[in-house]
Amino acid sequence: MTGLRTTMGQVRERQITAMRLSLDILEHILKGVPAEKARRLRDGDDGWSVIEILCHLRDFDEIFYNRAQMMLNEDHPQLPAYDHEAMAIEGAYQQEQLGGSLAALKASRKRFVGFFETLTPAQWERAGVHPERDSFTLTDALMQVGLHDLDHLEQITRVLSQE
Repeated sequence: MTGLRTTMGQVRERQITAMRLSLDILEHILKGVPAEKARRLRDGDDGWSVIEILCHLRDFDEIFYNRAQMMLNEDHPQLPAYDHEAMAIEGAYQQEQLGGSLAALKASRKRFVGFFETLTPAQWERAGVHPERDSFTLTDALMQVGLHDLDHLEQITRVLSQE
């Protein structure tokens, strides 16, 4: 049975694959969604529209990447916190283009996947202080990306199912 044991390296590889697949899923979900619908349908009265959710995913992919870079290059850095509601307003997410936002997220994700694919076992253990989770390794960062994607994929499909 020892040959069936999953190594942490295999877990990380699967999570990296999930990072790729989540964007493929997102692309399939959004295929054929008119821009008007992506702006009009919201997650509740005060919730985000589909375009705002997509822009949030795009911007947080960059934030997660920058935090990962800090953890790799600095000794136990304090990772910055971000106000995602303020970012949506300041960035005028509702005015963004669906296709352009998705393309930017895909480009960011490609770079992020490449980053994770190059890490050594020792680098995976590099850590920082997450603003909400205390000590946080690069392995934790990888897991966070996947869970964040799933949360918002569910949200987008729920919002789009309103019609």
